[in-house]
Amino acid sequence: MHNSMCGRFTQTASPAVIAQQFGVAVSPLFTARYNIAPSQPVAAIRIEPGTTSRQLVLLRWGLIPSWAKDPKIGHQCINAKVETVAEKPSFRAAFKTRRCLVIATGFYEWQVQGLRKQPMWIGLKSHRPFAFAGLWEHWHPPEGADIESCTILTTEPTALLRPIHNRMPVILAPAAYDQWLDPTVHDAESLQSLLRPYPSEELTAYPVSTLVNNPRHDAPDCLEPISV
Repeated sequence: MHNSMCGRFTQTASPAVIAQQFGVAVSPLFTARYNIAPSQPVAAIRIEPGTTSRQLVLLRWGLIPSWAKDPKIGHQCINAKVETVAEKPSFRAAFKTRRCLVIATGFYEWQVQGLRKQPMWIGLKSHRPFAFAGLWEHWHPPEGADIESCTILTTEPTALLRPIHNRMPVILAPAAYDQWLDPTVHDAESLQSLLRPYPSEELTAYPVSTLVNNPRHDAPDCLEPISV
């Protein structure tokens, strides 16, 4: 699982900090998360359908296409590659009109070191929250409640990430938020131009303990640096 995707991240900023930094009203309430895993709710920002205002929502991580028969497809759709996102049947409709910011304070990747995998935490040197480029989708089951879900886009790694992993999540520059969120922007080329690897010099990476390997372990000690 750890080889091809961004499969865990952290979101430890308070709703008030997120509201201020990303220009949204404070809602809903959520707690700090130190080890977010697929199928769990994640904090995301989108343009409320039919309006022009940003909305902070909780979305299930793992995109379920509207045409899906079984919500389990979401497990295969936690990431979308920027190289193919505009064509892939699971993602192309969302890429056109349902883009979002997935809010994070860092993410984990597992670096192969000999026979073991060393978890690494990567985040901004400023330790401020940031936004992954995401897509969201609305799924209406035959019975029961609708599910709103999301995926995180991935790209080629930067110099900092290359020794750790062969992909990295797309972190959007703040100047790109408006265009990425705007559901009236459909031009694939201009959207793709926003999806660049984030500058290495603004990121930091350090090793953490293998506590993070267990998705049920969600506590501050996941983030403590270790010496290796």
